[in-house]
Amino acid sequence: MGDFFNTLLRPIELLVAWIMYGFHSLFTTIGLDPASGLAWGLSIIGLVIVMRAAMIPLFVKQINASRKMQLIQPELQKIQKKYKGKTDPESRQAMTQETMALYRKEGTNPFSSCLPILVQSPFFFGLFRVLNGLEKISTGQNEEIGPITREVAGQAEQATLFGAQLSDTFLSADNTATYVVTVILIILMSATTFTTQRQLMTKNMPASALDNPFAKQQKLIMYVMPIVFAVSGINFPIGVLLYWFTTNLWSMVQQFYVIRKMPAPGSAAERALHERLAKRGKPIPGGAERKAAEEAEAAEAAAKQGQRAQPKGKKRAKKKGTSGAVTEKAPQTDN
Repeated sequence: MGDFFNTLLRPIELLVAWIMYGFHSLFTTIGLDPASGLAWGLSIIGLVIVMRAAMIPLFVKQINASRKMQLIQPELQKIQKKYKGKTDPESRQAMTQETMALYRKEGTNPFSSCLPILVQSPFFFGLFRVLNGLEKISTGQNEEIGPITREVAGQAEQATLFGAQLSDTFLSADNTATYVVTVILIILMSATTFTTQRQLMTKNMPASALDNPFAKQQKLIMYVMPIVFAVSGINFPIGVLLYWFTTNLWSMVQQFYVIRKMPAPGSAAERALHERLAKRGKPIPGGAERKAAEEAEAAEAAAKQGQRAQPKGKKRAKKKGTSGAVTEKAPQTDN
């Protein structure tokens, strides 16, 4: 199993090594010290930029999938309510088929929103293995990884960022600088994760989608994931934490831009966009269609109200008035 995993990750390790080495060569060419933590730290940031830029189409697909998942929650709840309490195999299969049919109709599924995470996971593990193996590569215990030769590995192994080596972890730290840098990066990593999820929940979800199981699940993730990162972060090298924080920061800024420019229908972000456009005197997307729909609804409501209160005919009104009137007898006179 270990050999299979190593074989599977080997191409990713080579790609990570070449991207990092390419940026490192660029930074040393413009005058940075090749053995400095700044040059190697910026190389890790460069790796994030290349990887996340390549993933922009997947991110757009994730945003669209998440938006559709939010909007179809009422339909999903109807299906779940329809089969509530039914545990026989036929009912469970029918519920699954109806749910999958809804996903196909809307062009989404719960796994589409996980695509960016799944795609970047191999790069994360590849970087982890490269940084974790620098010491053994520099001593000849492990084989070289593409351009990461023994000399380059030794240089990267000794590189420090604010006094902490990029290959050090919190658990293996032997100086205060490593503890401080690790804790700061873990806090930043957790904060960016929380902020990214929170802006999705508070700004880009319509009111109708805020009170359903999907929204509750997203809210739980918003609070749990930073804790998971904080606990697991003490096991990762500082270089990996820097990578993780940078990619979280990219996600947060990218999502902020998408929410601001392309908000979900009915969300607070959409209302804010319409207010900004109205202040600038620009047309609101879909404004004419919404106005026409509102006018049609108003006309339909007025027509229904008119049907309920139909005017009375003259004969009908006269008949009713005659039958309802009180007639007085003429006074009798004595002869």
